[in-house]
Amino acid sequence: MEKSRRTFIRQAALAGAGVIIAKNSWSAKSYKRIIGANDRVRVGVVGFSDRHRSSHIPSFMNHYKELNFEVVAVSDIWSRRREEGAAIWKEKMQNDVKAYRNNEELYDSKTVDAVFISTADFQHARHAIEAVKAGCDAYVEKPFAETMEDNRAALKAVKESGKIVQIGSQRRSGANYHAANDFIRSGKFGDITMVELTWNVNQPGRWRRPELLGVLKEQDTDWKRFIMNRPYEAFNPRIYLEYRLFWPYSSGLPGQWMSHQIDTVHWFTGLKHPRSVVANGGIYMWKDGRRNWDTILAAFDYGPLDDPSKGFQVTFGSRMHNGDEHPAEIYYSNGGELNLNTNKVSPEGGLKEKMAAAMGMKANLLPELSLENTEQVVASANTGGDKLTSNHVRNWMECVRSRKQPNAPVEAGYSHSIANIMTNAAVHTGYKATFDESTQEVMANGKVFKY
Repeated sequence: MEKSRRTFIRQAALAGAGVIIAKNSWSAKSYKRIIGANDRVRVGVVGFSDRHRSSHIPSFMNHYKELNFEVVAVSDIWSRRREEGAAIWKEKMQNDVKAYRNNEELYDSKTVDAVFISTADFQHARHAIEAVKAGCDAYVEKPFAETMEDNRAALKAVKESGKIVQIGSQRRSGANYHAANDFIRSGKFGDITMVELTWNVNQPGRWRRPELLGVLKEQDTDWKRFIMNRPYEAFNPRIYLEYRLFWPYSSGLPGQWMSHQIDTVHWFTGLKHPRSVVANGGIYMWKDGRRNWDTILAAFDYGPLDDPSKGFQVTFGSRMHNGDEHPAEIYYSNGGELNLNTNKVSPEGGLKEKMAAAMGMKANLLPELSLENTEQVVASANTGGDKLTSNHVRNWMECVRSRKQPNAPVEAGYSHSIANIMTNAAVHTGYKATFDESTQEVMANGKVFKY
């Protein structure tokens, strides 16, 4: 127990400094790309989004001087955001920041070593492919992919490139999450029997941009480039600005929120995806023309693929019309629970003598850390430079220099995308979704699911 306690303290200290490093070897390709200690890393911005403005900028500003990074370019297909982004970053950096009309222009300029990618949900995987093929490392927001075609293509491109790609699953840079992972993997918690994930908010304007709908004009952007490989439909400013509400440009609740929480299940257990998913829900409150549900309940079966007698259930519940904005992740075993809101392991609801013995009678997973000093999940629309994101951006920046794999490598994005796409399949077909290992396809009612 003492060794575990020391491990938790060490990880907490590292996370506070933003330097949790995954244990991975260097590839020959990566070794060749090591940037000298005195070389400045030039960063480009792919998509000057609200997420980038509110969270990436303050997180980057926390660390760029120490790690010798600078932002030198902004690529955005909408002239307004392109010009805003370049002006804001020029003021922040006090150096020239070029504005590019699209990613081809950006990468043809040969002026960037790494990029932030925070475009629309369905674009992330394709933009990651462009980045690594252009020789750039990338910080790629989640969800990584909304179709298996994009998911497979992006995984292949990243792995072949040897580039450093951090998926924006910032829980992987939190001290409490690392401690939870260690505790579960130590065996002291016992077998997981159930995981409850919830993310409830009451935010009428979440993902809406009414103030911009009259501002965006088709001639000021590139609509065909925006919809990429999705079926063509006529220009629609709501889809462009409020894409999170519109399938197949986003899955909404699963892609935006579940992808964060389901990632911890894969991380803590080593399982790559669910065995099956069913889902129910609907648009019960916000009748504003959206296509994506405002309420969902999804149930997942997890466990070894070769032994159906072993496993556990995961549920994800989310509603947008009533909630306290405190996303919850609670892991259960027969002995008790591990609660990532309180950062406590306790015998609550379990066989108390079992968990008490495992814990040495201590009820706090991280007794040396107060909740005030632990990285808390932020559920508001504007998270700012929260600790988790700041830690995560720093970890990526350090790995760009060291060429070590970051806390959330591309495989993490691939796995959360499988769970996400399986949920989409259950939502849009009404059938139980499964995953075909041989073809790496999501299946529903005996058919490959695409949209």
